[in-house]
Amino acid sequence: MKIRNTLCTVAVLFLSLAIFSSCHGRKSLPAFTVPETFDTSRSYEITFWAKNDTNKIQTQAYEKAIADFEKLYPNVKVNMRIYTDYNRIYNNVITNISTFTTPNVCITYPDHIATYNTGVNVVVPMDDLLADTRYGLGGSQVRFDSVAAHEIVPKFLQEGFLEGHQYALPFMRSTEALYINKDLVTKLGYEIPDVLTWDFLWEVSEAANVKDENGIYAVNGQNVLIPFIYKSTDNMMIQYLAQSGAGYSEDNGKVHIFNDVTKDFLYETGKHAGSRAFSTFAISSYPGNFLNAGQCIFAVDSTAGATWIGSEAPLSDISEDKLVKFETVVRPVPQVDVSNPKMISQGPSLCIFNKADAQEVLASWLFAQFLLTNETQIVYSQTEGYVPVTLRAQNSAEFQDYLSRKGEDNDMYYSIKIDAARLILENPEKTFTTPVFNGSASLRNAAGQLIENVCKAARRNQTVDEVFMKKNFDEVTALFRLNEIKIKEDSAASGEARKELGELPATSRSLLGILFLAWAVIGAFGIDSFKKKRNSK
Repeated sequence: MKIRNTLCTVAVLFLSLAIFSSCHGRKSLPAFTVPETFDTSRSYEITFWAKNDTNKIQTQAYEKAIADFEKLYPNVKVNMRIYTDYNRIYNNVITNISTFTTPNVCITYPDHIATYNTGVNVVVPMDDLLADTRYGLGGSQVRFDSVAAHEIVPKFLQEGFLEGHQYALPFMRSTEALYINKDLVTKLGYEIPDVLTWDFLWEVSEAANVKDENGIYAVNGQNVLIPFIYKSTDNMMIQYLAQSGAGYSEDNGKVHIFNDVTKDFLYETGKHAGSRAFSTFAISSYPGNFLNAGQCIFAVDSTAGATWIGSEAPLSDISEDKLVKFETVVRPVPQVDVSNPKMISQGPSLCIFNKADAQEVLASWLFAQFLLTNETQIVYSQTEGYVPVTLRAQNSAEFQDYLSRKGEDNDMYYSIKIDAARLILENPEKTFTTPVFNGSASLRNAAGQLIENVCKAARRNQTVDEVFMKKNFDEVTALFRLNEIKIKEDSAASGEARKELGELPATSRSLLGILFLAWAVIGAFGIDSFKKKRNSK
């Protein structure tokens, strides 16, 4: 009896300790609520994590925006930290969430925000901020000419709407462009159509891939040529699937990328990688450098990289003696169906991280909102082939004048940069975005890795067959943990339950398990005691 009592006591004690630890364990910030007023009698210091890939003009645009904002709000100090890569921002944010050391305002992507939001009250939902009559968009207490919500391009604003809330503001928008050495295409006997098909691009690439007996390529007279280079293979796969009407993923997290269309595209891509008519940034390096040296015919890169591409590119990354003069043509990315073109919509967004001080969050919101003013939107968009995210900026006389002066110089009015920007402005209905969920960032990386694996194998003369494809699919699934992505329930009932109760935190689920175990132990001893008493009668 003493042993049974002791075990029961231990079970109860174990349960009590678990409950105690749950109350004093992992902490989280309270949900943000908009303060009644912004306390300007206090000083605030906020951090802004931005992205800039060695473009000094972009850094200057950020610095001017910060200086102008601090003049309006002298009690707010903005500290900027520049990153050269979005993934580094993402990884550092993930690392800092547990220690509550995230930045206040961050350049990011919705895919990344979906992962940040696995924590409790990490990213501030902007619904109440947007609608606030005092400090929201166009608010009465804002000290600058804030844009109204209807002045943001609706499609761009929608991209930051996740899990039923607005978690991001668009900052700039871009897409991908196909940059072409027209001289080499003409030399091969082809004319460049307004929209290229994949078949056309593969045909021309293979036609260019011819050497003489000395190993010199006939089309460019050099011993180096990679006819077609794609910088972002994740976008390459994603866009091809969208153009083909094939599966990629659903909003609830279901993954459909491992399908026959994907497989056929990988076989095609691998074939041209094996012949050396095609390569990727990860394998061969930056496509713009090869294009500018006359060692590439087709280079796919973001419109946000236009100032690096072309004979007269202001930010060309190769030495003058390696530069080859040629006519550069900008076209949409290659298509499956030219009558129904599709291109990805991308570009940085802004999110705000929650803090214990609601006033600090409000200061962060005001700064993020300031980045949507014409002064920042127009100046920043002119640094690359970006377009402003507000209709006010796009339709302004200043921005329209900028577009009209294409080619006046090779700096501010660099023709390739303006052509790249026009791709987005003239084709908004042809752009698309991918579903966003916790794990969508990993799926995006997986899409590119499928292509990278096939290309590397083909270049090494490995056999690319059904056995290889299965192994490729399995390895990529494991590497990016795609089989661990949690699928959201589809039923309306479960959806309503989540709205009312929310999903139980991991701690609560653990406590329920411990509670069940403790009572099971107590019950077992109770039954055992009852049986022994009955048998003793």
